[in-house]
Amino acid sequence: MGEPLPDVSKHKVIIIGAGIAGLAAATHLSQHDMNDFIVLEAQNRIGGRICSAKINGQQIELGAHWIHGVLGNPMYELALANGLVDITHRPKLPSIIATAMDGTKVPIQLLQETYEAYMCFLRRCEDYFTGAFDPPPGIHSVGEHVQLEIAIYLEKVQNNNVRKLQRLIFNCLLKRETCITGCNNMADIDLVELGSYKELQGGNIALPSGYSSILDPIHNKLPPDCIKMNSQVTKIKWPSGIDNGTDSEDSDKTVIEVGGEDVTNETVYVYCNDKIYEADSIICTLPLGILKSNDIFCPKLPKYKEKSIGRLLYGVVDKIFLYYDRPFLSQDTDEILLLWENDEIGDWTEKIYSFSKVNDTLLLGWLSGNEAEIMEKLDDKIIGDKCTEVLRRFLNDPCIPYPSKCICTRWKANEFSLGSYTAIGVGSSQLDIEHIARPMYVNNNKIPIITFAGEHTHPNFYSTVHGAYLSGRAAAEMLIVCKREDEPLNTTVSDLSSWVQGLPLA
Repeated sequence: MGEPLPDVSKHKVIIIGAGIAGLAAATHLSQHDMNDFIVLEAQNRIGGRICSAKINGQQIELGAHWIHGVLGNPMYELALANGLVDITHRPKLPSIIATAMDGTKVPIQLLQETYEAYMCFLRRCEDYFTGAFDPPPGIHSVGEHVQLEIAIYLEKVQNNNVRKLQRLIFNCLLKRETCITGCNNMADIDLVELGSYKELQGGNIALPSGYSSILDPIHNKLPPDCIKMNSQVTKIKWPSGIDNGTDSEDSDKTVIEVGGEDVTNETVYVYCNDKIYEADSIICTLPLGILKSNDIFCPKLPKYKEKSIGRLLYGVVDKIFLYYDRPFLSQDTDEILLLWENDEIGDWTEKIYSFSKVNDTLLLGWLSGNEAEIMEKLDDKIIGDKCTEVLRRFLNDPCIPYPSKCICTRWKANEFSLGSYTAIGVGSSQLDIEHIARPMYVNNNKIPIITFAGEHTHPNFYSTVHGAYLSGRAAAEMLIVCKREDEPLNTTVSDLSSWVQGLPLA
């Protein structure tokens, strides 16, 4: 006799992933009395790319750092409702210094003037998305356009030293932009599509207890034991039928092998370690990096989805935390912008655009792209030592101490994310996000067999936590509406993006 076959656990809905999109979907289903669901989470924790660690007793956020915007942001409203925002606190303007490699400090007025010019260049890039006018001939990326603007701007600067310093500041700001956007170089980002991202008003908000503190209030609303930890999905078998997407291939019902028996039906099966789960519908919140690298679907996803998954960028952005036993920066310095003078990046440290104070004994550096991937392969102590060399050079102070501890993120190497977040690269478009988000149906059934959620499925808020959250709620809402046979729709919904933008936030 062979080994016993795995049990098949049956549920109406299976949510794959307990990141913020999966948690939002689960909460929304539960709030509408659809409790026959489970959440399969590959790791031993919830939150996905929201996660924290301790460094000498201090909590640090390894993933999501800020709530981006206040007005209309469900994450801010959740934080506010659960007492996680200090509404009496008014953050002071950070004191920023910009230094060249020889320790020369840039006058603050010149830094401010250059920053304002840079932001004008970036805003002009965003304007092309409306289609009101066309970009210059041969200019396809944000990087190309900004460099063109910089060249025109610097031509008018008479003083050679000022022109040099401003060029260095522009280069620093472009490195910063790669961390914001999630790419290796701004030349990778599509110019026309930059404006597809919508920025919510209110600035960036850091929660006093860290972004991870928002997870418990969401988790606490869920039914007990609905999240299955350490449950990595290895295969999703779905009956390939008629999908409602363009360029999809029609086919009949698929014969699915379950437990050695051939079963012809319209059910999806999720294989997970030594267990099989069966559901009428699944909500897939796997990160874009996993979708890019893994043939987890059987049969494969429709070609239009695979092409869109392939076209979108999924960059890597990493953080370096340096902990010191005692403060060494002056009280009036909050951030040091590093004005590297090399046009071509030689060492990986040259991609670090700044070090900022988390507090008096904790510094934070950011870097992205190829250099972040190189950094990820190094030992934390080597990284800390290299960062010390950088600080000593730029501050012109050989006595700056080595950190007593260094912690780095390694999002590219993380097998559960394989990167940080989504960007629209040259040759891709907002339509690719909408293609990935489009739900899939079998044989024209009313209920989608697979819906997709995650930051990579929101056409305007990709790369953000609130985009992931809204997409998870939208995916759950589609299933809820399908179950309401007696209730007419109160709105016309043409696609998933309409749901994402039309959901109430409360």
